[in-house]
Amino acid sequence: MTHVPTSRVRVDRHLSEDFLATTLAADVRGGLTSTPKHLPPKWFYDERGSELFEEITRLPEYYPTRAEAEILRAHAADIAARSAADTLVELGSGSSEKTRILLDAMLAAGSLRRYVPVDVSESALIGAGEALLEDYPDLEVHAVLADFEHHLDRLPEGGRRMVAFLGGTIGNLLPSARREFLADLRRGLAPGDSLLLGTGLVTDPDVLVRAYDDAAGVTAQFNLNVLHVLRRELGATLDPDEFAHVAVWDPENQWIEMRLRARSAQRIEIPALRLSVEFAAGEEMRTEISAKFHRGRVTAELAEAGFRLDEWWSDSAGRYALSLATATGESPGPAAPDLE
Repeated sequence: MTHVPTSRVRVDRHLSEDFLATTLAADVRGGLTSTPKHLPPKWFYDERGSELFEEITRLPEYYPTRAEAEILRAHAADIAARSAADTLVELGSGSSEKTRILLDAMLAAGSLRRYVPVDVSESALIGAGEALLEDYPDLEVHAVLADFEHHLDRLPEGGRRMVAFLGGTIGNLLPSARREFLADLRRGLAPGDSLLLGTGLVTDPDVLVRAYDDAAGVTAQFNLNVLHVLRRELGATLDPDEFAHVAVWDPENQWIEMRLRARSAQRIEIPALRLSVEFAAGEEMRTEISAKFHRGRVTAELAEAGFRLDEWWSDSAGRYALSLATATGESPGPAAPDLE
């Protein structure tokens, strides 16, 4: 680990310079040689993908961002009081609005001392940290350059920490990965630290599908953007126009599944991996799941990992929830059977 001083933002670096390239190569090789084919959603978010996602959050069909902001505005003071945290740890690229709502509440409660953003982009971490310091001059910003699926044991210690994992991002993890994530997170926390978790809720399937297949086609562009990433980063010989965006509700697993469907039979060469991949006409590759939850399922999964659910807030439409859970003194137990 290295500490990189820049302005007043401290950065702990836990990623090697080739981490993203190596991880992309491994994910693509593993995913495209599996049956069925799949890619993890983290590769949507290059510069263009991040721009498209910001556009998605403003679409009329995409309610999760607005619902989460509604809950935060209504209950931020409750969150600050109940957690009694002096440190906000935010996993993933956080929305500036959401971050500031929480920081303002902690400041008003008189507890705010430190902000710990965790992301794989150093430039994003520094930019966000410096912007916050303009409005919160007494704030300590201790950024962590890390992948939250690999480095949860590297979170800065000290103080009373609240980890915010917002945006429903936990729903992008398959059940086994979700259990591992929560257990790893709990092992990195002290008893009394807390977790603020955003989860989409099971609701009308038509509403869910439209949220991931909007009329303007922005989500389709976002989904197809992963193919542009493969072309640019790995030299893949593919034509994104030969694939179609698909979003379906899986009632058994209770998740939305985004896929890319090959419009025709084709062979894709990936020179950087020395890999050749065949797609049959109509073959689908999964690019994202977005699991939706009931309160009982969230409570059970948190408890298995060593968290006690203390508070539960949902938006006015009952389609999204924030939960506040406390790390107990109990270590995470063995993995339990899937609850899906």
